[in-house]
Amino acid sequence: MNLMNVYFDNAATTKVRDEAIDAMIRVMREDYGNPSSTHYSGRFAAAVLSGARGKVAAALGAAPDEVYFTSGGTESDNWAIFGSADSSSRRGKHIVTSLIEHDAVLSPVKKLENTGWDVTYLPPDRSGRIPVDALNDALRDDTVLVSLMLVNNETGAVNPVDEYASVIKRRKSGAVLHTDAVQGFCKIPFTVDKLGADLVSVSAHKIHGPKGAGALYIRRGIKFPPMLYGGGQEGGKRSGTEALPAIAGFAEAVKLAHQELSATLDTASTLREYIIDSVLDELPETVLISDGGSPYIISLSVPGFKSEVLMNSLESEGVCVAKSAACKKGARSRVLEAMELSGDVVDGALRVSLSRYNTSDDAEYFVKNLVKASKRLMKARG
Repeated sequence: MNLMNVYFDNAATTKVRDEAIDAMIRVMREDYGNPSSTHYSGRFAAAVLSGARGKVAAALGAAPDEVYFTSGGTESDNWAIFGSADSSSRRGKHIVTSLIEHDAVLSPVKKLENTGWDVTYLPPDRSGRIPVDALNDALRDDTVLVSLMLVNNETGAVNPVDEYASVIKRRKSGAVLHTDAVQGFCKIPFTVDKLGADLVSVSAHKIHGPKGAGALYIRRGIKFPPMLYGGGQEGGKRSGTEALPAIAGFAEAVKLAHQELSATLDTASTLREYIIDSVLDELPETVLISDGGSPYIISLSVPGFKSEVLMNSLESEGVCVAKSAACKKGARSRVLEAMELSGDVVDGALRVSLSRYNTSDDAEYFVKNLVKASKRLMKARG
């Protein structure tokens, strides 16, 4: 088999699809006006912006005026955390989150903790999920924010956000529920109403849109402060001229991903099943870390071998995978450590993440080269 280029790091970022690129170029060439300007060029740009907001809102099952464009998932998460704290500090200063959240949630939470906020960090169970009972036990009268992600970016574990919402409602808690849905948006079926979340973060570059665009859903009626002050764009909540080319690309990617969700989900599920079955058949000592959850993310470990060694071997054959979140820059996974996995399993973990562009040939090539690398290393080790 000839050398192939196989990209299996789609949880880090995805290839921008041609339709999104075309939408961005069209805006830069034709609808380049400022959406806040009142002349015809501004009105054309404003129409593009309004249309983009409608596409993202439709995919979320939200009203357009509940969608606020941001620069991406990190900004959306930061705004959700700091905004909730700012608007709720008089009612209480307790936050519930988890040990498996993205750094875009944990870093602002820790900053608040350093300024006097009380934070409860819920550990995952062995499946990588946060148990509903754990949230129920953690809620207090002074809890004002619960931030628990929908799909974990390292293991693919899918949290029951709708059940968290039910617990908060049943307890008659005044806590706002935020979920980082970056790895779930247009990948697994959900609407904001079914989730029951008050704040939902999403991003463009995980669904074949451009980097630099995202959104925060803010449920109508939630008291929420602006992120940026200035000209009053984004309903007065995020001032500054909108990055219209990126937003247009984001919206086009959202529209198509939403339309294709079922078919792409089936494709990813088939590839995932093939990869898992084939690897376990060839390398029975492999530990499957992500059992179920999102079909787009496979977390597995070949104990006894360092992730970096296997990754380097795969890269030499043209295969890109990861050991943890890209933002960790190769550091040991705190998510897997929080699951209380053994050290050799954590050190040998690989994250294989799929997209609509991956094929059965990609999967076959990956399995072949992972098996080849593992057996070669076993032989060399004696």
